Amino acid sequence: MQKPKKVMIKPLSGIEKRKRINNLQVLSANAFKKSNICMNNLISVALSQYGVKEVIGTKDHPQILNYFTSLGFDVAKFKDETAWCSAFVNWVAKKAGYEHSNKLTARSWLTVGTSTSNPQLGDVVVLWREDPTSWKGHVGFLIKETKRYVYLLGGNQGNSVSIKAYPKKRVLDYRKLRKDG
Repeated sequence: MQKPKKVMIKPLSGIEKRKRINNLQVLSANAFKKSNICMNNLISVALSQYGVKEVIGTKDHPQILNYFTSLGFDVAKFKDETAWCSAFVNWVAKKAGYEHSNKLTARSWLTVGTSTSNPQLGDVVVLWREDPTSWKGHVGFLIKETKRYVYLLGGNQGNSVSIKAYPKKRVLDYRKLRKDG
């Protein structure tokens, strides 16, 4: 009987791990787009922007700048390196016909819609950043949640529109948006 060969598994570098995670996120976003899940309009509009990414250097991605200008902000004052998670959520909500904060701070979403203890696909999730009492935060649309994480479809997540996991302990509130008008 022949002995099985030992297989040496080379540990992945940080960059290789990040590439694999990114590939899984792209695959999951594409599968999500193609699935038979009855998506609400918010998720559909947000997914249409999946992969929009900041431009490195002095140039700016025109679509990221559009998130600001569509809300009435002066594009000359903003770059794609400006924190743009709230601008993205505002753009999506406005385009999908839902109420929006029209503000660029993530925590401005704490006063939009209604708080819900039973979050669903497409609800807005507001997170704290640095400290729960800080003015800083992050905002995105709920894709799913597990025991420990919320998965958000949002802007300015790794400098792009993507799906990313965040610890649930950072959630300030889940908000259900109402249709505009």
